[in-house]
Amino acid sequence: MSALKLDAEALYLELQRGVRSLLRPEMHLIGVTSGGAWLAERLQRDLNLAEPLGVISSSLHRDDYARRGMTATAQTQIPFDVNNASILLLDDVLFTGRTIRAVMNELFDFGRPACVKLVVLVDRGGRELPIQSDFCAARVALPATQSLALARSADGVFSFNVKAH
Repeated sequence: MSALKLDAEALYLELQRGVRSLLRPEMHLIGVTSGGAWLAERLQRDLNLAEPLGVISSSLHRDDYARRGMTATAQTQIPFDVNNASILLLDDVLFTGRTIRAVMNELFDFGRPACVKLVVLVDRGGRELPIQSDFCAARVALPATQSLALARSADGVFSFNVKAH
């Protein structure tokens, strides 16, 4: 079997194009820790967005919390009122939909947004819940025995890690 080769930087440029088409004035970016937060940070800078950006964790609402536990980076920080806000939720990889379900529960703990749009860098299929993105830069097929995660170098360059588990 050949190794999956994805150009994360090229996909980021495609994601940027998709975000531009979805963005509306007063829309806030919220990135899912950690890959989605990295994407949100870079998009905010590259698109010169003035609205404050948030970071959201799925850890407190995971249905597998007992097995996974908390992570050191798993802390939600939303520096704006979620009530009636328009939110662009960013994540690196959409797989089963369980992370997004948990993130939505966490988001609604902060208030009731007017609308939430989901943007992902990669959709790898394999959904277990009826969740889909409003935009994805790429769709790839991976066996369930492999994981795909965004990585970021010290100088901010994106790449992917594919691991067998």
